[in-house]
Amino acid sequence: MLLIDTSVWVSVFRDGLRPTEGQRSGQIRQQLETLIADREVLLTRFTQLELLQGSLNEQEWTLLSTYLATQDYIELTVHSWQAAARIYYDLRRQGLTVRSPIDCCIAQAALENNLLLIHNDRDFETIAQVLSLQHLRFQA
Repeated sequence: MLLIDTSVWVSVFRDGLRPTEGQRSGQIRQQLETLIADREVLLTRFTQLELLQGSLNEQEWTLLSTYLATQDYIELTVHSWQAAARIYYDLRRQGLTVRSPIDCCIAQAALENNLLLIHNDRDFETIAQVLSLQHLRFQA
């Protein structure tokens, strides 16, 4: 199962909106579709939050909200929150910086559910230096 981070979805959506000789490229979306193939895909509620808060207008909000309502989500447990805080704490004590505690929550969700995290975010690379986070950097 795959956990797709917001950083990937943002690239996909930007590519769909970026004109290439007057048309949408869609190349990044195709790369993601190839990667996903017939695998189960999950998101976190953080992705839902981050994508919706980035909406440019009411039309985009409605489009994203409708799409996100059809997705499957992995939920954090009571244990997840403290474990995510521990990731942040342990990294900081080792002199490693993660820019967002949200990324620690997402990494924890991937770790405790044995998910492959697909991302384009250096924070996950930092986390993977210390923890056995299964991850793949999606560079479009």
